[in-house]
Amino acid sequence: MGRRILNDALRTMVNAERRGKATANLQPISTVMTSFLRIMKNRGYIKDFQVFDPHRVGKITVELQGRIKDCRALTYRQGIRAKDIEQYRLRMLPTRQWGYVVITTPNGILDHEEAIMRNVGGQVLGYFH
Repeated sequence: MGRRILNDALRTMVNAERRGKATANLQPISTVMTSFLRIMKNRGYIKDFQVFDPHRVGKITVELQGRIKDCRALTYRQGIRAKDIEQYRLRMLPTRQWGYVVITTPNGILDHEEAIMRNVGGQVLGYFH
């Protein structure tokens, strides 16, 4: 599954937020995208999301909260060690106070706080703030 699909979905959400819409429809979908959205929901950046017909092309409807300023998926694979996560976060996010870097690890897809807490590294999927 290419990262272009994830990046297009995240950009669709950002554009819908900027226009003041309440929902965004994402299509096509992937399991990585649902994991990314689950992290965003747990951190309070979106209200909820629903997956329709995941066996075919599928569609996800996301209820927006108006809190997303920017959200991107990296199109290149960048490996990161557990001790380097904090420096990467400071470089990519605008401030220390909000925003999360999403990393795919051997323990699953985690945000930077959980990855630091579990002391695991992996590949950076993207970030949101």
